[in-house]
Amino acid sequence: MTHRQKPSIFQLGKVHDNGPAVVVSGWGLGMCASSCRCHRNPEDGQLALAEDQAAGQLGLRSFADAGDCDCCEPWTSSELSAILRDVAVLEALQAQEPSIG
Repeated sequence: MTHRQKPSIFQLGKVHDNGPAVVVSGWGLGMCASSCRCHRNPEDGQLALAEDQAAGQLGLRSFADAGDCDCCEPWTSSELSAILRDVAVLEALQAQEPSIG
């Protein structure tokens, strides 16, 4: 199993499992690599999200000719949930630390 690069995350969101669909909301995704060209809209240079609720994935829309992106893969809802769990653990640890002073 090989892993490809993922889009960067600059804002945490939520993951809602609604049975047959998984809704991810509030996430801010950035470029997967500084030299990536397939994710920038050729008209305005902006990024666009690509969400697949049935598969529970969130990534960046590809503007490549064939629409295929070979530079990165979308985040899965389980990966995004794991990130939220890890952040919650870190916040809990920071809250337990005694303040210096």
